[in-house]
Amino acid sequence: MKEKRDIAFIINPISGTHSKDEIPNIIETVLDKEQFNYELRFTEYAGHAAEIAHECAEKGIDIVVAVGGDGTVNEVARSLTHTDTALAIVPSGSGNGLARHLCLPMDVKKSLEIINACKIEDFDYGIINDLPFFCTCGMGFDAFISLKFAEAGKRGPITYVENVLKEGLKYKPETYEVEDETGAKRYKAFLIACANASQYGNNAYIAPGATMKDGEMDVIIMEPFNALDAPQIAADLFMKTLGNNSKIKTFRAKSIHIHRKEPGAIHFDGDPIMTGTDIDVHIEHNGIKILTNPEAIEDASQPNFLLNAFSDFFNNINNVREDIEKSGRRIQVINKVLLRKLTRL
Repeated sequence: MKEKRDIAFIINPISGTHSKDEIPNIIETVLDKEQFNYELRFTEYAGHAAEIAHECAEKGIDIVVAVGGDGTVNEVARSLTHTDTALAIVPSGSGNGLARHLCLPMDVKKSLEIINACKIEDFDYGIINDLPFFCTCGMGFDAFISLKFAEAGKRGPITYVENVLKEGLKYKPETYEVEDETGAKRYKAFLIACANASQYGNNAYIAPGATMKDGEMDVIIMEPFNALDAPQIAADLFMKTLGNNSKIKTFRAKSIHIHRKEPGAIHFDGDPIMTGTDIDVHIEHNGIKILTNPEAIEDASQPNFLLNAFSDFFNNINNVREDIEKSGRRIQVINKVLLRKLTRL
């Protein structure tokens, strides 16, 4: 008889926008008890998930399940790197970037069925200034927005979009010196993102071609742009066509060093932190074991209500653009139309 695996569920009760009260009952109903002995652990404070996951790895638990959003996933995952304990995810946050990249279902019952299938693979992860990340890290505008999002007091994609539209065209680009294996180059950039996986979350694809198995990261440099460029960049982000935009420069590297003139924010999987003028980023190849969807491949396209809203909006962008140019209220019109469409959903 096959020996049962030990599995621990780490549940963040305050992540995302939905209650987690029913999740223990769903686990009891759906999880295959012939395969698994399981335990439930609940987080009580920031960093607690990382502590529990480390304890589980030390005890030799076979699988640790992060039940929460990208922050919870990051905490759990960073305690499991270079161990024999595998990460599993029941996505319950507002963005769910890693889960979406891996084509895991957003439904709790279906995600538990993926765990029952128990297909484990090795994946890459990244490190920015000694901080592990599994989807993306970066600096510039996206780190600035991560700070705003953390301060907003409410979660969800509409809050994120509101912050982007409100702050985006007021943000001043910075000059960065970026050095990789081929040498150093200077860029004036709105943001620099380093992507181990394809997206930020909510199917916003900053690096549509990224894979977590190649030992490299996709480096994305977004050059300065104006109000009339912004809608197309936003559309490309959700339509997986960002690489075709003239304001975007990309390359791949195993490691990079970035120097900027002033200290500022960086983010790792959406969590912001202030740091100095020098930033080092590198990839750890096959450094973490993750349960995957046996019926899907990395980065398959999934339906998303934001994508539909953006697609509908940008089908009429030429009319909007004419109105903007005539009235001289370019960004106000974009804000009003876009937010109206989002709040109808």
